[in-house]
Amino acid sequence: MKRALTIAGSDSGGGAGIQADLKTFMAFGVHGMSAITALTAQNTVGVQGIFEVSPEFVRKQIESVMTDIGADAAKTGMLSNAGIVRTVAEAIRTFRIPNLVVDPVMVAKSGDSLLAEDARQAIRDELLPLATVITPNVFEAEALLERRIEDLDAMRDAARELKKFGCRWVVIKGGSLDIESRAVDVVFDGTEPFLLTSPRMESRNTQGTGCTFASAIAAGLAKGLSPPEAIKRAKEYITEAIRSGPPIGSGHGPANHLTGVHSKW
Repeated sequence: MKRALTIAGSDSGGGAGIQADLKTFMAFGVHGMSAITALTAQNTVGVQGIFEVSPEFVRKQIESVMTDIGADAAKTGMLSNAGIVRTVAEAIRTFRIPNLVVDPVMVAKSGDSLLAEDARQAIRDELLPLATVITPNVFEAEALLERRIEDLDAMRDAARELKKFGCRWVVIKGGSLDIESRAVDVVFDGTEPFLLTSPRMESRNTQGTGCTFASAIAAGLAKGLSPPEAIKRAKEYITEAIRSGPPIGSGHGPANHLTGVHSKW
């Protein structure tokens, strides 16, 4: 069985973060492991509290996994502060963790901040150059580039700019932009950008969708898929997971991580 490590925050509501990542790994038939960077008191309505784990203990968790079990891929999510970002980057280099997917989590679906201001530069300088794939949404790409992204052409330009930070593949998720009633993502590896599209759905089952998408890519890479194939399959998975999301909670509910388990993965 292939192995995938998630380095991210815990969501007590179960829809995002570590919990979403591990559910996704299981759906793809991959053994999931975790290094928790922060505990959040969180539900479908918002984030009520955050307790950060020390960078030293984050590294200890990664070390425990890598010196015994190992990993075929890893995914980062909520890293909370610059100290954790730098520690994670150092551990990835030290243990030569392959197939890294970086989801630069900055804000929860509810709008609550999940990343300190000083950590943005650390992500740009330390983490993006190590990534096989990065998966910012439009707002995260705006924060990383410090400029607005308002249409599809701007997304293409942003993908080119983000590629310059050293990652192999860029996926800018455009679900927040209504482009001809479609959810359009821009994928770029340094040659010619291509688009992944799906029907735009009016759904409140969108909590943790970024976490789930990035984890699905990491699972695909762990199983030996090429980056473009892993990205395409992850897009199919998250689209169906949103469509079939269960009615849980009174805010942004979770996606259905079990979608297609028996028939597709």
